[in-house]
Amino acid sequence: MKALVYEGVEEVAYRDMPDAVPGRDEHLIRVQAVGICGSDMHAYLGHDARRPAPLILGHEAAGVIIGGPRDGTRVTINPLVSCGLCPACTSGRENLCPHRQIISMPPREGAFAQYVSMPDRNLVEVPDGVPLDKAALAEPLAVSWHTVRLAIEAFHPTSEKRALVLGGGAIGLAAALALRAMGIEDVTLVEPNSGRRTFLQGLGFRVLDEAAGPYPIVIDAVGYAATRATASACAEPGGVIAHVGLGEDTGGLDIRRMTLQEITFIGTYTYTAEDFRQTAQAIFDGRLGALDWTEARPLSEGAQAFRDLRSGVVTAPKIILDPWE
Repeated sequence: MKALVYEGVEEVAYRDMPDAVPGRDEHLIRVQAVGICGSDMHAYLGHDARRPAPLILGHEAAGVIIGGPRDGTRVTINPLVSCGLCPACTSGRENLCPHRQIISMPPREGAFAQYVSMPDRNLVEVPDGVPLDKAALAEPLAVSWHTVRLAIEAFHPTSEKRALVLGGGAIGLAAALALRAMGIEDVTLVEPNSGRRTFLQGLGFRVLDEAAGPYPIVIDAVGYAATRATASACAEPGGVIAHVGLGEDTGGLDIRRMTLQEITFIGTYTYTAEDFRQTAQAIFDGRLGALDWTEARPLSEGAQAFRDLRSGVVTAPKIILDPWE
């Protein structure tokens, strides 16, 4: 099969790889659409030791089951494979499973390929009327759905329904869409890239180049020391910061202010299986909008897509690759 393979720092190559082989209770998926994630970029830049070269990256995918009793079924893929047996899994917190695996990390190759194998429980059937390039957005949208759900659960019921989202990439935009879907209409995004800011404004969002508070809910979809500093400055007393970005490990939070003002900080990672199913259903129902903010490219031109993302010339929040072009 053809695949886009991470071969070293800022090196990916489109080449032949051994065909994916489904294991026990797994299906072979013909990948039709796969998105480039921020974590793929971290690996590409050599910032993720969990993704050593050579490796097929990519985990935001949708496709069609090949063979078996579900042959021809259109599916979107939950790439987080959990054990199903530990206390985290049996309590519905599969994202915290100590044995979790995710495609695009060893031992599981990713979905920047024509085929990938996945357990049946990780597949959500896609209705015929939903394009697979939109269904492939279930994974990044689920990340933000999970973040927003946790933020709202910690949100004081007497607070105003307003939120600030730091970062206008796919996760930030997804957070803004999830906030609206969950009843918080007053959402402001902050995005320093002028081209992307204009793109987001064209989608009907209020987008600023820098933040000023206070806000009851602040979502940090970037995760650098600078954005954490902004988040802790912009959260109102008694407010909530939900942190989903993985840009930088340390620094930024004003712990003294957060303590004196009783600001809740929540670290959020991926999503539960239920979050993923709810997100997929929200896509199918149209509750997350038209999802027309992606840019389509062939997988064969994936190396250039990574270079363009690296240089900051891509205005669309998400690039979707087609493995068959």
